[in-house]
Amino acid sequence: MTEADIRQARLEDHDAVAAFTSDTWADRDVGDYIPDVFPEWIETDGPDQRTVVVDCDEDIGGICQAVVLSEHEAWLQGMRVNPDYRGEGYGLAMVEHLFAWCRERGASLARNMVFSWNDAGLGQSRAAGFEPAAEARWAQPAPDPNADPALDVVENPDAAWACWQRSRACRRLSGLGIDPGESWSLSEVTRQRLGDLADSQRVLAVQDGAGTRASTARVRVRERETDDGVESIAVYGFSVWDDLESARALFDAVAADAADLGVDRTRVLVPETCRHVSDVAAARADASDEPIFVLEADLTV
Repeated sequence: MTEADIRQARLEDHDAVAAFTSDTWADRDVGDYIPDVFPEWIETDGPDQRTVVVDCDEDIGGICQAVVLSEHEAWLQGMRVNPDYRGEGYGLAMVEHLFAWCRERGASLARNMVFSWNDAGLGQSRAAGFEPAAEARWAQPAPDPNADPALDVVENPDAAWACWQRSRACRRLSGLGIDPGESWSLSEVTRQRLGDLADSQRVLAVQDGAGTRASTARVRVRERETDDGVESIAVYGFSVWDDLESARALFDAVAADAADLGVDRTRVLVPETCRHVSDVAAARADASDEPIFVLEADLTV
């Protein structure tokens, strides 16, 4: 194929894209979000976002999107290849096209996220030049107005930043947390970000007489359509703690914060390690069934 076969997606591509993405994972009880978000992607494309498709005359052979998250970080998502055109190299061609677009905007690296069960997505990512960067999972403490943390909880972004910087979780997550601006994406956690989130959302530090022992930051409250109506979710971009006692206090603080917001659920990013996931279980905060893998590509090569 040629570069001319890849173009900016248009709203009139929706039906063709939905036709091959409506049942992407037919063997699993997991729906694909692409048909739902496609119109929004087209509407929000601009200087920092590009959605492309593979134009096969009367059909669409694939779709992918890139988003510039910071001065040097980009995110790729939604890469799907029409089953009728698999084996044609369309997936790699879209990634190469978007890598070039990201470089033009100053990005020196690009990342993506793949669920651990998605063997095809993992293989495609590695073939496109992505390398393993981090493994994570969602802790999901239930909102609870009666939650009462056993340790002090303060709103102090500087204390939260110091706790994050020295933590094993920071190293295991390669310094990444949920990006405040783009759903389902990760970018580097910075001190400036925590200061901004303290103003717009909430940054929590768990402390005792020995100092700060745990921290987290709420990055957004989002809503999604379900079979039963609209569900609201409070998303916390990272979580770190020193021991089980501070983990329990942290998740109690999240449960109380979520209850104050009146949301239905929470998602709290935690590293995918035996210690962290078992601490989540011991603290009686539910966790997602499977981990998520983040991969990274060097755009300077």
